[in-house]
Order: sequence, then C-alpha cells, then structure tokens
Amino acid sequence: MKYQAVIFDWDGTLADSTGRIVEAMQCAAKDFDLPVRTGFEIQQIIGLGLPEAIITLWPHLERDPTVVKGMAKQYGLHYEDEVRSDVVLFEHAMELIEQIKSLGLKIAVATGKGRVGLNRVLNQFELMAVFDDTRCADETRSKPHPLMLHELSLSLNVDSEKMLMIGDTQFDLDMAHNAGMDCVAITHGAHSLEKLKQSQPLLVVDNLKQLSAWLSAQSEPVL
Repeated sequence: MKYQAVIFDWDGTLADSTGRIVEAMQCAAKDFDLPVRTGFEIQQIIGLGLPEAIITLWPHLERDPTVVKGMAKQYGLHYEDEVRSDVVLFEHAMELIEQIKSLGLKIAVATGKGRVGLNRVLNQFELMAVFDDTRCADETRSKPHPLMLHELSLSLNVDSEKMLMIGDTQFDLDMAHNAGMDCVAITHGAHSLEKLKQSQPLLVVDNLKQLSAWLSAQSEPVL
C-alpha cells in the first residue's frame, strides 16, 4: 500500500448533507433580503469555508463583513433547524472507515465546516474517537489552499505524498494537488463528473463501495 493516511472531506463525501446546506443558505439569504440562489448555484460553493462561500454567492458582501458574519450565524441556525432535510452518512461509510482502520492507515477529515458543526455531527454519528485528527475551515485556511492538509501531514506524521484525499468537489481535489497529494473524486456529492474531471483526480468513483474495492486492490501484495 502506497498510502499511510486517508483524508476525507465531510459534506457530500461521507455525509449526505447537500440538501440541508442548500436549504439553510437559502433561508439565510431571505433573512437578509438577498437574492436567493438556486440549489445548483449553492452546490458549487460547498467545500469552501462559510465566509468564502457567502462572498462567492454574493460578491458585493466582500465590502460588508458585518453582513457576512450575520449571514454565517443565520446559516448555522437554519442548518440546525430540525425541519431541514435529514443528514445521513452515505451507504458503506462506516464499513469503509472500519476497512481503512483495519489496514493500519491513519484517517482524518479536512472540511469546510466550522469546528462546532463538525464536532456536532461527529458526536451524532459516534465518530469523534474514530478519526486520528480533523481540520475545519474556521481554524485554518479555506480550500483549495493546502494549509489544512499540511497541518494534518504534520499532526499525523505522514508525508504528503503518502496521504490520499477523498472529496466530492473541485476544492477538495485542487487542495490535494496544491499539497502534493494524490486525490480521488466521488460523484455522489456536490460537483458534477465533468467538473471533477477538470481537476484531474487519480481516480473517479461513484460511491464509497467502489472506493472500498479500489483501496482493497491497492493493499494486495504485488506478485
């Protein structure tokens, strides 16, 4: 096995949370009388840190950090509203995590979520103790800047070229390239196959079961 650590994005990669993100962002826009962006438009910013995502959707807000901060707060409140779409783990997520651990590989999360939000969902799915480390956009640089992967490389004590990034957006893949890491794209999340291919991942899979099979093949000894 070439790799010693596998790094996952969270939203759209391990967790099926795209619908909830879209609904929460649209509600926050209404709170501030901003033009409501379409689901497709909002999906394109999933993976960025929240302030960066808001400014990408409403560029004029770059001049108004107070509104950006308020939008971020309202987004968080709407995201936690129980009437929103359910957030579940994608099929085979738990089995894949167990497989990676059984292979003796380290496992981590690099996400555009904030720390409070990530900790909440990790506790919800009883995964807090499973990951060797995690990085969130509000405690480092937003994707596609490679800083969070460089930080994980140091904390895990694994060189970047021996780490593998798994993600569903161009931001994940470009971050991996910027960090000197291999990356695998998964198509069940936010960005289209065509968009993912533009970032030239090592591999494209449609689901976590396919990723599991590929990882198994990588771990087999070469005869």
